[in-house]
Formats: sequence, C-alpha cells, structure tokens
Amino acid sequence: MLSTTLLGRKAVAVLLAAASVTAVAGFAPASAASAPLAGGLTTVDVQQTSLGAQERNKATAVHVLTQLFERADVKVADQHIRADYIQHSPTIPDGRDAFKNYVRDLHTRYPNLKYNVKRVLAQGDLVLVHANPIYEPGTRGVAVMDIFRFDEKGRIAEHWDTVQDVPPTTANGNDMFGTVSNPDTNQPSGPFWQTPLSQKVVVDYFNTLLVNKNPDAVRYLDPKLYQHNPAVPNGTTDMREHLAVFFQQFPNVTADLKRVVADKDYVAVHFRYRLRPEDTGQAIMGIFRVQKDANGELKIIEHWDVIQNIPATSANNNTMF
Repeated sequence: MLSTTLLGRKAVAVLLAAASVTAVAGFAPASAASAPLAGGLTTVDVQQTSLGAQERNKATAVHVLTQLFERADVKVADQHIRADYIQHSPTIPDGRDAFKNYVRDLHTRYPNLKYNVKRVLAQGDLVLVHANPIYEPGTRGVAVMDIFRFDEKGRIAEHWDTVQDVPPTTANGNDMFGTVSNPDTNQPSGPFWQTPLSQKVVVDYFNTLLVNKNPDAVRYLDPKLYQHNPAVPNGTTDMREHLAVFFQQFPNVTADLKRVVADKDYVAVHFRYRLRPEDTGQAIMGIFRVQKDANGELKIIEHWDVIQNIPATSANNNTMF
C-alpha cells in the first residue's frame, strides 16, 4: 500500500478504490488491434470475427495458466507461447524457455498449486485474467491479475501482471474475488455493444478525478459501490470530502494509464501510481463493473484491484508496463 506519513490510511485507501487510474490523455493502445471494439465495430462481420477471436484468446489464456501452473505441462507453452515471449513480470526473464524454467521450479516447490481463475475479460488482442492462486492447501494464497497480448496467429506474445497477498480480513466484508452486484456472475455479462459505453463511463470518471483532480467524480459511482479492495469500506459516504483533503495534501499525485481491457459490463485498467513524482510507485490493475442504476444511468457498481510495489530490480529490462 501507499505511504501514509502525511495522510490517514483511510483517505489513501479511498483514493485507490475510487480512482484506480489517471486520465487517458495521450493514451495509446498496446496495439492497433485494441482500438476497434473500444470505439465500436463498424460491420457485423468484423464484430463477429473480433468477438470470436476474443473468446478463443480467453480460452487459451485460461488453458495455458491452469496447465502450466497446476500440472507443469510445459508442452502447452510450446504450443501457445511465442519463443520471443516478452515478459514484464519482474521475477521472470524474457523468452518462452525462461518462463518454462520458472514454471518447473515453481511446481517443484508447490506441487499442489491451484490457479483458481475467477474472471476473464478480453478486448482486441488483450486478455485479462483475475485469479486466486493457492500455493499450498489451507492457505489464502495471492490475488493476481494477468494481462496477455496475443499475436495475429492466436499465440501469446507478451505478458504483464500484478500480485498481492490476500489478507485474513477486509474492511468491507467482501473477499478479493467474489461478485456482490447482480447478476451474480464473475464473467462479463450483457450485450457486446455495452462495451464502449462501459469504457466511456470509466474513462470519463478517471479523467474527471485524476486529470482535473475533481472530487465530484464520485457522481460516476453508484452510492452502494461494492468494494473488494481489502482496505476500503463499501459505499461512497464521505468520499468527496476525503478526496478533497487528499488532493490538497498530495497535489502532484500521478497515475499513468498504460492499457484498458473493456468487456461488456466490465472494464479493467493497468496503470502506474505515484504519490509523488520521485516515488517508484505501484503497478496496479483494477476491474470496474458498470451497470444501470434506478434512473437508467450507467454507474460503477463494483471494484476489484491488485496492487504491487514496483521493485528496484527486475529479471528483465521491460519494466512492469
């Protein structure tokens, strides 16, 4: 979590939960394939092709994660991962062979590891997987969000992740993985054409909050706001006041958006967060669920995130972003 030297822990946690990224001013998609669905597809044929590829990529990502980490089946890496695989996880070097060695070593230490995939989102060539890997039976494990970039042949070309220990208790009574809002499903739901609408709500929220540093960004949130950040209570009570105090005391806070994965009623974001410009900061991935409220307006109703301090050194030269 962030330093709380000059500000109460509650105010910092509220900012993280309410404003998990900055504006997308100057944001460039990770690849050209990421853009069409976000802006709305132009023909039925393109829509069907893109959506079919996204579902294929989802299935591939889950298959690769479970086969590798639960069975150490490195043949699946040869089949679905490029040899020149680009790695952003700071503990693993570049390349498919290095990743296979990492998996073999991990499976030797934790032969009963279960990856426990919770939700999967896809947009363009990106797939985000939210999971609760349990290394040893009876432990809480970790919260992980993985993002994979697929090439035009459906192979995994690049990977980013964030990892956080799962705490024994939470301030909101929710775990870090379940779904509280309706419908009770962990997977994206609703029509595919909701995707750009959901993304617009989230992007507008971020622009208002962290580019303009305007606490009135709370208007994009449903007052119920179900939280899965373990440090933050449910709801938006007093959030405006806490944000106003936060921006007064930390006017130089930055959150640099790197990529977005929007899928129907879910929008995931990946960004670098710094309380002060000189801070190393955190790598954060967050997921927001967007639904219509009683007045028919789209609001952010639920939020999950995984926060990782950026280490001083890395096994590769790619940064976490």
